[in-house]
Amino acid sequence: MNSEPVIFLTNDDSYLSKGFRAAVALASEFGHVIAIAPDRVQSGMSQAITINSPLFMREVQRDDKVEIYAFSGTPVDCAKIAFDHIFRSRKVDLVLSGINHGSNAAVNVMYSGTMGAAIEGSFYGVPSIGLSLDDHDPDADFDGAVKYGREIIAKVLAAAEKLPRPLCLNVNVPRCEAKDIQGIRMCRQTRGFWREEFYARKDPHGRDYYWLTGAFQNMEPDAEDTDEWALSHRYVAVVPVQVDMTDYRMLSEMRDIIK
Repeated sequence: MNSEPVIFLTNDDSYLSKGFRAAVALASEFGHVIAIAPDRVQSGMSQAITINSPLFMREVQRDDKVEIYAFSGTPVDCAKIAFDHIFRSRKVDLVLSGINHGSNAAVNVMYSGTMGAAIEGSFYGVPSIGLSLDDHDPDADFDGAVKYGREIIAKVLAAAEKLPRPLCLNVNVPRCEAKDIQGIRMCRQTRGFWREEFYARKDPHGRDYYWLTGAFQNMEPDAEDTDEWALSHRYVAVVPVQVDMTDYRMLSEMRDIIK
């Protein structure tokens, strides 16, 4: 009987991305990989699910170590079909989502399809890691992400039995050569937001359309315990993510106002 760990792998940049292929190779070092990833780019999908159209899955690769499927849904759809259909009677030891092209630090964790899938995986009681590289280049250098992802995965698997659940880690790797990374820092999420800009244009038919762009506004640039600070100083940032969105400070304040 095969007792090697089973690792579920997904992402939001599609099964064709370089980061996904790097993640497949990395995850296969630790066990049998079953990957279900979007068949097209699904960045920015957060926790979105598909409820008004059918979903289609096709096998892309199968060998002794790796099974890869392309799926027509969102990253969270990929996680849901994995756990509620494929893995119904199979134990999964780890969820790895990524390697994402671009940082998911700070408030990006709320928008990311890669992190949406990692968070979804944690709902099933499986240790989950969202792994991202602070580089959007389709041909980015993933050596640093692989090196430090390997270290973090090994430590999570070794400690899995005693770690509390749900467990989801948001891991972001700086954009630099692997040799220049300073190490790993446990961090908190940076407080900040995106200030969007919409560029209005007209198409050949005279219809208005818009391109979305913008810039991240860091509300605490000097704080040294945040993920943004870690990335800017060439550290791998690791933030434990929780799904309870209750603002306990405000709950106390509002009890005196709304009774």
